[in-house]
Amino acid sequence: MSNPDTLAHPAPQPAPLTHPPLRVAAFLFVAALLALSQSLGQGFLMANSRAIAGEIGASQTQSIWLMVAYMAPRASLPILLIKIRAQYGLRRFAVVGIIAYSIATVLSLFVTDLHSAIATELISGIAAAPLSSLAFLYMLEPLPQKYRLSVGLCGALTFIMLGTPLARVLSQPLLDLGGWEAMKLFDLGLILVALPFILLLPLSHAPRQKVLHRQDFLAWGGIALGFGGITTVALWGTTLWWADTAWLGMVLAGAICALTFAAVLELHRDTPLMDIRWIATPRILHLGAVLLLFRMLLAEQSAGAPGLLQTLGYGTAQMAPLFGWVVVASLAGGLVCGLLIRPDRVPMIHAAALLMIAAGAWMDSTATALTGPDQMRLSQGLIAFGGAIFMPSAMALGLVAALQKGPQYILSFVMIFLSTQSLGGVIGSGLFRTGVALRTAHHAAILRDELMAGSPAVTSALSGLARQAASLTADPAGQSAQAASQLASQLQVQAQVLAYNDLFRLTALLALGACAALALHLSWGRLTAALAPSPSAPRSA
Repeated sequence: MSNPDTLAHPAPQPAPLTHPPLRVAAFLFVAALLALSQSLGQGFLMANSRAIAGEIGASQTQSIWLMVAYMAPRASLPILLIKIRAQYGLRRFAVVGIIAYSIATVLSLFVTDLHSAIATELISGIAAAPLSSLAFLYMLEPLPQKYRLSVGLCGALTFIMLGTPLARVLSQPLLDLGGWEAMKLFDLGLILVALPFILLLPLSHAPRQKVLHRQDFLAWGGIALGFGGITTVALWGTTLWWADTAWLGMVLAGAICALTFAAVLELHRDTPLMDIRWIATPRILHLGAVLLLFRMLLAEQSAGAPGLLQTLGYGTAQMAPLFGWVVVASLAGGLVCGLLIRPDRVPMIHAAALLMIAAGAWMDSTATALTGPDQMRLSQGLIAFGGAIFMPSAMALGLVAALQKGPQYILSFVMIFLSTQSLGGVIGSGLFRTGVALRTAHHAAILRDELMAGSPAVTSALSGLARQAASLTADPAGQSAQAASQLASQLQVQAQVLAYNDLFRLTALLALGACAALALHLSWGRLTAALAPSPSAPRSA
């Protein structure tokens, strides 16, 4: 890893490459394949849950279990994998990880019902967990140290984040080719292309050490149960409703108990999986809160824009050009971040990212029932660009803090980063959908009141719909009933559009609030530094 001083004050001459250019390109190519493969698997599942449910004979509600099975191990398993990698070596770790993911993908081709689909998605989620680490390692390996926390980190995170929008671009062509099986075969193809490169391009690693202990598995079990419980509640909360389903509360209480048990166990160990005391320091808590908040803000793009467009009747194929634009904006953001990132520039990068998200969300908050994907290209591009420049800079800041404390603290920081990203994404999407449901009910009640009050606009709308129904039936009563039914449907759609607008505005305000808090934090730091006595100043008697 890079020295913080080197990052803050780069040498004037570029550092020479430690590998030939062709070998560097091969390493970066493998990193991109690994990052895209693990993120595309999740993206395909998120974007096509309805189509997948239809293929396996499950309901739309039951398909939520597929997301639970895939996402639950993603938040906790990387914590244990870092010690497994240190004990058994990188080469074995890489090969086993790739083969496990390939086997899990092949098994998914034989899915016939919901239960087998849940089992294969659970295996896929477990097998995909090592791929993010491998993507980082292959991206960083061939680069000089001074570029690892800039070019390397930005490149790895950009490709990892690229999977979700790219999955929405590729979904319809793959669905037309062969449905869910075509998606799985595409993902399998990516990973099999990477496999020979991994065998020919081994990663350098430190000597293997025996670092695993029985208590590691016990502590990880508590973490896995806790994170899995939170994931389950977040994904099911909006569908079953938080306060109406007793088992959701029981699962959440069990998750808290499991995490408490893991924390108590880790506090009393000499070689814990994660250093709880360091994680609880103000600096790291602040960084974790920032990462969690930002991931929740990005729910506007993962749950907000697609949800609004689906409400307005747009399908996967019609949304593909919009998300193609999101892919381009993400790549541009990653490139700009790699060129500009430096520890002293991180606050300004964060401020720019928050302002872009605020601007994009505010633009989306003016949506109407006539809004289409083309009208959201600029706003979603701004949000994608902001996310692409924020995440690498935040992670670089955390890695520098971990390195200043000691190399062993990188594990604890990686845990914070991966957990806030996995859990933050799930929790953010769940809260966003909950907000939409609440505001939809609010706006629907207001519109119904206007309908009952005999609003002239409503009366005019009913008359117009009745005239349209006259071409289908000559019965006046039937015309009125059909007009009322169509008006009720349009009322519900309008209420949902207004609800999404409310949540978009809230996202913009939260981003602006975070930007204002950042400005206050920087101002307070500068004021404190200005008022602090000089070390060379004589002390007064």
